[in-house]
Amino acid sequence: MKSKVLASVAALMAVGATCAFAANPFVDVPTDSWAYRSVVELADAGIIQGVDGSYFQGERNITRYEAAEMVAKAMAHMDRATVEQRALINKLADEYADELNNLGVRVSNLENKVGNIKFTGDARLRYRYQSSYTDNDGVKHGGKENDKSWDYRIRLRGKAQINDRMTATLGLSTDSQSFGDNGAASDTNIFADDIKVDYNTKSFGLSLGRTDKYKIGGPRAYGYIYGDVFDRAEMQFRGDKFAVTAGYGKFKMGSKVNGMPSMAGEDEVMDGVKTGYAEIEGFFGNGSAAGVYYNDFSVGGGSVDNDFFRGDDLWGAYASVNFGSKWNLLANYENVGLADSYKTPYTKDDSADLWIGRLTYGKANMSAPKSWDIWVEYIDAEDGVWLGGSTDSWRFADQMDNITSWGAGVDYIFAKNAKFSVMQSFATEAKDGNMTDPEEQTRAEFVFAF
Repeated sequence: MKSKVLASVAALMAVGATCAFAANPFVDVPTDSWAYRSVVELADAGIIQGVDGSYFQGERNITRYEAAEMVAKAMAHMDRATVEQRALINKLADEYADELNNLGVRVSNLENKVGNIKFTGDARLRYRYQSSYTDNDGVKHGGKENDKSWDYRIRLRGKAQINDRMTATLGLSTDSQSFGDNGAASDTNIFADDIKVDYNTKSFGLSLGRTDKYKIGGPRAYGYIYGDVFDRAEMQFRGDKFAVTAGYGKFKMGSKVNGMPSMAGEDEVMDGVKTGYAEIEGFFGNGSAAGVYYNDFSVGGGSVDNDFFRGDDLWGAYASVNFGSKWNLLANYENVGLADSYKTPYTKDDSADLWIGRLTYGKANMSAPKSWDIWVEYIDAEDGVWLGGSTDSWRFADQMDNITSWGAGVDYIFAKNAKFSVMQSFATEAKDGNMTDPEEQTRAEFVFAF
């Protein structure tokens, strides 16, 4: 692409710039050139720097990465753009989506930015099924009488740019809503699952407030144990090759009956549990990473020892290794210290172990139609290792304990910001006690981002 051609288009992106008193920084752009005003405006806005800071070289072919860098700088001025300029920036961002992603610039949903507030969201329609089986406690799972196979969830996010380093986020969610026998939804309460303020520099980050997703082990681990809505204070120190994260917070989920957690299901016992946590991660070439993490749980300000929450502390480690541009191998280990009140006859010791391996080929990118991936995973989980709450896994959250199981799935981006996924477990077996082998799980879902 010729620079003079791109300059004539990018002139529309020099939003908010003025060249009334700006000096021409390029010795090879004469004042009588057709592109003079556009070039000066772009340089004054910081969108272009030229070559060696002195030459524009208008006849030189530029690379796609150079073009993407210009688009990224224009994106930084979106709050001052007109409607027509935003439309042009969005179009160019779509064209250079891969290059911008590699530069670390998020390009999806630009059209939803209004002033200094950006609106995003997603909608999910999901099908899940598992034949009935009875666990160690005599509780029956799955089956037609307990069928809640179809559900949906809608989330909306508003993110305000307070200044160059600070943002405020408010998120609303319907949570997962099951469809009734007549196709109507139930329990349709909408709640705020994301209320936070973030402060970030290149090497330091501070986040205060509520987040919709507390994932033990950070964003790259499997997310087997995961606490859903979480109020916390968290800070992170980061460099090019490492990150250190520490925080303290309280899980906010589930219901209580007469001041005590409901016994309707173990997925409600996380409400009120507190944790201090820390993680150290290292980053390597080609996007690979490894980390170790630790959590110290407490209830009511003291050490955990009650009939409703089983965990005392947790530590884990993970490694995510990329091979070439298509393959990724994830290995994850966790050890959970169990509170005395939860130890059962079939618990072998005072702790429980988890081993997970996952191999992925390809990469489904929501901004890249027809992209896809396929994966296979293996889980070996001792009884007691799953602490309750939600999980970042695709599996039923309350049926991930005391099993060994394989799983496989495919993700396909059939249109921009639209994904279809299919998952299936197989060879699932119970590990300890009198529990029968769980039936296999099937899941399919559509996810639409906006």
